[in-house]
Amino acid sequence: EEQDRLLQNQPDQPQNPKVLRIAIIGAPNAGKSTLSNQLLGRKVFPVSRKVHTTRCKARGVVTYEDTQLIILDTPGLTSPFKAKRHKLDEAMLTDPWDSMKHADLVLVLVDVSDHWTRNCLSKEVLRCLSEFPEIPSVLVLNKVDLLKKKFILLELVTELTEGIVNGRKLEVRSAFERNSSSSAKPPLQITQASPPENRAREPRCLQETGQAQEGCSSDNSGDTRASESSLVTEEAQGPKRYGPRDLKNMKGWPCFQEIFMLAALRGEEVDTLKRYLLMQAKPGPWEFHSEVLTSQSPQEICDNIIREKVLEYLPQEVPYGVTQVTEMWEEGPSGELLIVQNLLVPRKSHMMMLIGRGGKVISRIAQEAGQDLMNVFLCDVRLKLKVDMKS
Repeated sequence: EEQDRLLQNQPDQPQNPKVLRIAIIGAPNAGKSTLSNQLLGRKVFPVSRKVHTTRCKARGVVTYEDTQLIILDTPGLTSPFKAKRHKLDEAMLTDPWDSMKHADLVLVLVDVSDHWTRNCLSKEVLRCLSEFPEIPSVLVLNKVDLLKKKFILLELVTELTEGIVNGRKLEVRSAFERNSSSSAKPPLQITQASPPENRAREPRCLQETGQAQEGCSSDNSGDTRASESSLVTEEAQGPKRYGPRDLKNMKGWPCFQEIFMLAALRGEEVDTLKRYLLMQAKPGPWEFHSEVLTSQSPQEICDNIIREKVLEYLPQEVPYGVTQVTEMWEEGPSGELLIVQNLLVPRKSHMMMLIGRGGKVISRIAQEAGQDLMNVFLCDVRLKLKVDMKS
């Protein structure tokens, strides 16, 4: 009731409000929901190592002084074939596109730890960007803490931007000094020259130093040491529209305005990105009351968190066939939240896996989901899960 009241109330905006609507897109499992949760400062979106944890678009709200950031957490961009394989709703294909229509800025998230996909943007992401070239876009390289050899970031930046950032051509200069006896780990610096008019308010986005975060030191396992690595920009032609034929030969997007490198799971450099987003906000009315954290209902948050745990503990494709039915949702005598949810599975073998030997699996899911719900709702939660066959 409280959430409904806040969502229906007129926003309590200041005299000169500013707003920025941000669409976060990328391949499944790139870390979009993890980044959204870090920007919000609280876990409201489900996170799992399995793909397609986020099943529909949901909005998160960050309100800071006179500025409101509206984060559009979207399902990973996928193809109709993959959507059918994972039994995904039609919304999984359309929601990312709908989010783009309402966005003032788009963050394209790339998992740099995945060596199979990191060297190019997916065709779905490129199609999405090419459909909305007028929306400013920012490249966010995620999970940089998992990279041992930091010089790979230079190559990735060049490939994912087609050598152009903010309308200026990148020139990669890298000098490596052979020194097998040295055990020092010098910091890797990646800098981008910018037009003088933009330099005053440009954040430290294309720069990582050893002092800033642990994951920025170069790897010393080999016999090379990065003594100087930089990206220098020179004038290039402005962005143009790209058709289907152009996209076939493209690995990256040449219209990114900025590049950020971070580790969303550990929260490294997320504040730098957040400050940048707050600076990009434009004058405009707020959409939500300042106390609203997400547009989701408490029941939707609950369903998402339980599904996250089911995805985590069941193998392969099994969890995608689970249907959730909430049988009880009420307040207990001491103010605690009492929730009973029935998990319906299509096969008896799936039911045995979900229950686990001696009920260990379902008990662990209930315990972990209950703890997450307490952190979200800031009250005691008594969660009971049942498992049954679909009729």
